[in-house]
Amino acid sequence: MTLSAGTRLGPYEILSPLGAGGMGEVYRARDTRLERAVAVKVLPSHMAGSPETRQRFEREARTISQLSHAHICALYDVGNQDGIEYLVMELLEGETLSDRLAKGALPLEQTLRYGIEIADALDKAHRQGIVHRDLKPGNVMLTKSGVKLLDFGLAKAMAAPAPQSGLTSLPTMMGTANNLTQEGTILGTFQYMAPEQLEGREADGRTDIFAFGCVLYEMATGKKAFSGASQASLISAIMQNDPPPISSVQPMSPPALDRVVRKCLAKDPEDRWQNAADLGSELEWIGEGSAAGIAAPGAVRRRSRERIAWMLAAILAAGLVGVVILHLRGAGPARRGVTRFSVLPPAGEAFFSSLAVSPDGRSLAFSTGRVGGGSDTSSSLWVYSFESGSSRRLAGTEGARYPFWSPDGKQIAFFAVGKLKKVDVSGSPPQIVTEAGDPRGGTWGADGQIVFSPSAVAGLLRVPAGGGKAVPITKLDGMKQESSHRWPLFLPGGKRFVFLVVSGRPDSRGIFLGTLGSSASRRVLPDVSRAEYSPPGYLLFRRQAALMAQRFDPEREVADGEPLIVAETVQADPAITGLAVFSVSASGVLAYKAGANEPTKYVWLDRTGNEVGAVADSDDMAEPSLSPDGKRIAWHRQDPQVGSDDIWLMDLTRNTSSRFTFNPADDVSPIWSPDGTRLVFSSTRKGNSDLYEKPASGGSEERLLLQEDAAAYADDWSLDGKYILYERADPKSYLDLWVLPLSGDRKPFPYLKTPFNETHGHFSPDGRWVAYVSDEAGQPEIFVQPFPTASGGKWQISKGGGDQPSWRRDGKELFFVSLDRKMMSVTLTSGQTLEPGAPKALFAAPVPNLGVSGDRNHYVVTPDGQRFLLRKVMGEKGPSLVTAVLDWTAGLPAK
Repeated sequence: MTLSAGTRLGPYEILSPLGAGGMGEVYRARDTRLERAVAVKVLPSHMAGSPETRQRFEREARTISQLSHAHICALYDVGNQDGIEYLVMELLEGETLSDRLAKGALPLEQTLRYGIEIADALDKAHRQGIVHRDLKPGNVMLTKSGVKLLDFGLAKAMAAPAPQSGLTSLPTMMGTANNLTQEGTILGTFQYMAPEQLEGREADGRTDIFAFGCVLYEMATGKKAFSGASQASLISAIMQNDPPPISSVQPMSPPALDRVVRKCLAKDPEDRWQNAADLGSELEWIGEGSAAGIAAPGAVRRRSRERIAWMLAAILAAGLVGVVILHLRGAGPARRGVTRFSVLPPAGEAFFSSLAVSPDGRSLAFSTGRVGGGSDTSSSLWVYSFESGSSRRLAGTEGARYPFWSPDGKQIAFFAVGKLKKVDVSGSPPQIVTEAGDPRGGTWGADGQIVFSPSAVAGLLRVPAGGGKAVPITKLDGMKQESSHRWPLFLPGGKRFVFLVVSGRPDSRGIFLGTLGSSASRRVLPDVSRAEYSPPGYLLFRRQAALMAQRFDPEREVADGEPLIVAETVQADPAITGLAVFSVSASGVLAYKAGANEPTKYVWLDRTGNEVGAVADSDDMAEPSLSPDGKRIAWHRQDPQVGSDDIWLMDLTRNTSSRFTFNPADDVSPIWSPDGTRLVFSSTRKGNSDLYEKPASGGSEERLLLQEDAAAYADDWSLDGKYILYERADPKSYLDLWVLPLSGDRKPFPYLKTPFNETHGHFSPDGRWVAYVSDEAGQPEIFVQPFPTASGGKWQISKGGGDQPSWRRDGKELFFVSLDRKMMSVTLTSGQTLEPGAPKALFAAPVPNLGVSGDRNHYVVTPDGQRFLLRKVMGEKGPSLVTAVLDWTAGLPAK
């Protein structure tokens, strides 16, 4: 059965086919009620051959639909129309593990990360009495947020009750689409089936663990755990043989991983891991460090092997240092391969999203923060030597981010506390070059000129490296809906440069080529990513989650051929558009932060930090805003196919989401009217970010509320409904707070306009005060001033830094997040003046990107101040490390 585009199955409109197999055909579809994209699987007719089977299937499907987990594909609905049985599932973007394994084994880091995520999903299902029974690489999807298990429990749900089966009831075709779940057959795919399944015995969670061991083995080695030339030989291998040890295929794999897999593949279920939680914990333990990966705790009989492994590791490490030194000094025999190794941050520190390899490829500049807390404002600049393997902190670089080197490699420029600075690598104190309020990267040319982005909503400026007046070199084009020029990088010669253009129009965004002295520019690539140039002629950039290399001739200004994958996953900062975490030198040394961004979701916490609930479908939620009645959330999320943001609404009572805006421009920063009937948001549909208003019911078109020659971002709506407080970008005063009256002449007026950044403004419930963030003290702090004029008193609320102020509905308490990431509370007494109490910590609040450059909302608090909605990282808490690659082009396919 093949469905054409436009076919309706209940409320679901078929858009295009996605794939087909023995379990049915899958289509991309649109849920016309909730206006969301879904996947619809049409089942073969034999799946519902009798009323009893259909009733059982629907009953099981209802149970499976209650599985809510970050790594399980959600089942939304089941239905029947005109005799067509169908399932409605979460639509996933990515590739199956089966497709990925066709390219070979996975790196150890990915094997462990995916394994931990699969084990976590299995544990969740098994605790609810659901067994997958068909776990295999084809049922594991690799997405930007990690793995997603497909068809979870559906094999059991689709199976008609049947007597116990034996080997004689197996299908005659092996490894084909005929391997279906039918009456009288065994559930699952042969090469991943446990012995008890082959014998027709009852399957339980330990059956899934056997299949998981097969998948884990295949990820680590690139080879199947069991194989055979015929059906009989394959069955015999599963029932009697053990696969070769992983270490015999991958000699550098930790012995502890062999132990984990062997226990998964035990023939007797009693000898396997008895639950997926213990299995996942063991994988986490292996991933905690190389020492832990050598041997399992208490393995006395393997102590001698452990010592040998450590000796080999030391020898290999010494050899690696020699390879690095020979490479960097250009000595030794010709290099024929790629050398990869990991760079760890200094003790007690974690890498931030700022890397820069020196021009000669011998050093790496990076910014860090303290483990367990901190923000960009508490970061420092370090230099790591590839030759010595040691890091050195540069004094006076507190708050450093986005470093870039001078052409001779003797100095590093960086941004900190509203300034562009430079520092000698030798260690002399930093010097201020010029002002840069909310920067987005810079580059240092051979002629001593620096080109940089001073703000998230501005064009590029040029300034002499010795200091002076910065002058514009690019201008935002409002007709093309451009909102930012950022991440510039000089090409060889120092005249031309590439930079990222952020725009509300898909045909106007991407990586552009500019030239000093000319206002003309042209698009080279459509990708929304920072780019770097590497000889002999490549542009490196991030596409989806991968680091790509595109052939590029800087003389002819032409990109040729298809891009090549350099690294399958490279991290990016989700809150800073285009900030991919990598750097490359002219000598061919590449450094990048590997791995996908950690999956997240929003959870409800009480005042002590205990989790009391979660919000489904919130992994890509940004700037959440809670309705006055506390029943709905507005937020914005990016459409990965279009690359722009739209506003979405969630009904917390029904746990359902619906799209609110549909323009291809960026729609962000939603705020609710006091009565909850309307929303104001910022949109780039006319060029700059303007303010629009739309009924919360979604029943009519948006209305333009404010259009200026500068970007505007809504912060708050006064409780009396008379004023909207918004942030306005200004090239001279950076980010200021302005007020839009909603009555009278409706003429906006400045509330706070200073040489510093003022952001995140919020009205007090009685309308007498405004809490906001300012960096006038050198770091973001919370202040409160009177309204409607900022005079008559000024109170600093935070001590040691703060961000994201939010009032309790009665105005007697103010919340904010400290720079060491704690939710803080301050009691307030309001009379003729304001009397703030001392800040008190409530609980740890690990929100990202604090400070003036961050999102306007990272959390919301209920009107009574008793519950907080914050983002929680759901992935494994692995070590912070950077992957370094010597002579990276040697790993590319030959022409």
